[in-house]
Amino acid sequence: MFAAENGAALPVDYDSDPQRFATNQEATRRFVDRGDVHADIARRLCDSGRRSVIDIGGGNGTLARLLAEYDVETVVVDQAAYVASAPRPAVRANALDLPFRDGCFDGAAAVWMLYHLPDPVAALREAARVLRPGGLIAVSTASRYNDPEFADVLPGWGEPSSFDAEDAVDLLAEMFEVVEVERWDEPMVALDDREALALFLRGRGLSEPAAEAVAGRFEVPLRVTKRGLVAWGRKPGGAVA
Repeated sequence: MFAAENGAALPVDYDSDPQRFATNQEATRRFVDRGDVHADIARRLCDSGRRSVIDIGGGNGTLARLLAEYDVETVVVDQAAYVASAPRPAVRANALDLPFRDGCFDGAAAVWMLYHLPDPVAALREAARVLRPGGLIAVSTASRYNDPEFADVLPGWGEPSSFDAEDAVDLLAEMFEVVEVERWDEPMVALDDREALALFLRGRGLSEPAAEAVAGRFEVPLRVTKRGLVAWGRKPGGAVA
């Protein structure tokens, strides 16, 4: 498969190391200048008239909570245990076998999750199945060259994943009409002290002791360059706003 040739799936640690996930959410909230992509995705889904959304790999419900502010009905699906803390309705299930009938949603999202799958196109195929014709899907991912300031310390930096910004659009196009791609490559993270730097590195996959040790090797304050994309796809067969 195309995905396998381009890189391996990233390890899933959400149940084995839940602190890492929580730390990453905290670091994003505190240190990223432009915020996470969830708010922009929620706004676009609402503005395009979506009324029923499935958030695949939606975790503890960040996107669902934002969509609730727009009165958009959202179902969160995730195979990790923390889906229990997502807003209802939430389902613990696999992205490759969604427990819904064909064509029952008009919007979908797969945010920061497709790189955990050996074959992300299979998940996109399943997302297309549960979308109505003309339905929109938003996907997001990081570049394999994300956070270049930490190229020497982040595990697997520069290595392709199964779904990174270098090949994500081509993979999305296997199942959807690509209607928009937003890329970024700019300093977005402001780390003012070593505590902030250690927190950021913990969220990026280092153990707590390793993050604290590595933080001592850098001069602060430090700006960190984020590289990635959000891409939008449309299921053929209907109009989209």
